[in-house]
Amino acid sequence: MIEGFGSDVSRTGITGPGLVEHLFRREYGRLVAVLTRTIGVQQIERVEDAVQDAFLAALTAWTVRGLPDDPGAWLYRVAYNNLAGELRRTAGRLRILERAGDDALAERAEDPAPSYSASEVADDMLRMLFICCDDVIPPESRLVLALKTLCGFSAAEIALRLFTSEANVYKRLARARDRLRAAPFGAETPPLDTLASRLPSVHAVLYLLFNEGYLSAHAEQAIRRELCDEAIRLTTLLAEHPAGAVPETFALLALMHLHAARLEARRDGMGGLLLLEEQDRSLWDHERIRLGAEWLERAASGEVFSRFHAEAGVAAEHCFAPSFGETRWSEISNLYAMLERIDPSPLHTMNRAVAVAEWKGPKAGLAVVATLAPPAWLTDSYLWDAVLSDLHRRAGDLGIAQRHRERALASAPTDAVRDLLRRRLASSI
Repeated sequence: MIEGFGSDVSRTGITGPGLVEHLFRREYGRLVAVLTRTIGVQQIERVEDAVQDAFLAALTAWTVRGLPDDPGAWLYRVAYNNLAGELRRTAGRLRILERAGDDALAERAEDPAPSYSASEVADDMLRMLFICCDDVIPPESRLVLALKTLCGFSAAEIALRLFTSEANVYKRLARARDRLRAAPFGAETPPLDTLASRLPSVHAVLYLLFNEGYLSAHAEQAIRRELCDEAIRLTTLLAEHPAGAVPETFALLALMHLHAARLEARRDGMGGLLLLEEQDRSLWDHERIRLGAEWLERAASGEVFSRFHAEAGVAAEHCFAPSFGETRWSEISNLYAMLERIDPSPLHTMNRAVAVAEWKGPKAGLAVVATLAPPAWLTDSYLWDAVLSDLHRRAGDLGIAQRHRERALASAPTDAVRDLLRRRLASSI
C-alpha cells in the first residue's frame, strides 16, 4: 500500500465513472506532486500526461475487472509505469534519470512499490504549491498553473473563476510551462521555509480551490464538497508548517471552516442551492464553526489585517447570527469597507452595497453602487446584474429590475445558479 494516497476511497459508496471523477479531484494533485519530485519540474507536462492516462485507464479497467483494493495505489502504479515508459522512449531519458538520481527507475517500473508516508505526500503537495508560484513564472500564469496542475481544474473552470477567456488560460498555462522548462533548478526546490515571498500566490490558489467547491462552475454539481475538503486539508498543512504559519494563513483557514460549516444547509432535498435566509441553521456544523473561531483567534496575533481577516469576519458574523433578520449588517458593511481599502475590488464594493441595503434599505445600497464604475469583466458577469436586479426590485424600480434579471439569468454559469436567481429575483417581474 502507498500511504498518503486514496486507500479509503473504496468505502465512499461512489462507483463507476463517478468514483473516477471523485478520485481525480482527490488524487490528481498528489500524483503530479510525487511524480514531479522524481524527475524534476521541467518534465511536468509528461507527468500530467501520465497521470491523466492513468485515470483514463481506470475508466476501462475498473468497469471490466471491478474496483481494486486500493484505487489510489493502483492509479499511482499505472501513472508511474506510464511515465517510465515515456522516458524510455525519449532520447534524453538517461540524462533525465541521472538528474533525478534514479538509475533504477527502469527496473522499478515493472513493479514500483515505494512507500510514501502521509507526511512525505503532504510535503510534496506543499512543494508543488510553491513551485507553481515560483518567481520565474509570470504572476498572471502562476495561479493558472497551480489550479491546472495541482487541482486538475479545466480551462473552462479556471476561466470562469478568473473572469477571463479559455484562450487566455491556455496562453498563461503555456507561458508557465515554458518558464519551468527553462528554470535553472532540477528536481529539488529550495527549502519551503525560504519561500515566504510566494505565500500570497499560494494563498490565492487555495482560496480559489475552496471557492470552486463552495460554488462550482461544474454544470452538474453546484457544490463540490471534496474540493472544499482538499482546500482545507492543504491550508491546514500550510498553517502547521513554518513556511506558512502566519496570520494570513490562519485567517484563510478560519474563512474556509466558517463557510464549510454551512455546506449541508446550502442544498435542498433535490440538491438545489438555498439562499442564506432559507437555510435551516440547525443543520450548520457547529464543530466547524468552533474551529473557524479558533483559527480566527490565532489570526488576530500581530498587527496584520489581510483580506482573509475581513472575509473571515464577515463569515463569522453570519455563523454567529441567531437568524437572518438578526444579522449585524452594520458590522458586515464595515468589514467590506475595510476590505475595499486593503484589497480594492469592485466585487467588494458590490458586496458592501448588498450589506448596506440589508442595513439601511435598498436605496442606500443603490447609492453605494452608483459610485462604482464597474469594469467589463464585472458587468458581463451574472453577479452584477443579479445585485442590481434585487436592489431595484426592492426599491420599487420594477422595469429596471426586470432588465437586469433577464441579463443575470442569461449569463448564469450553471442551472443551479440560474434556479437560485429565479427564486431570489422572482418578484422583480
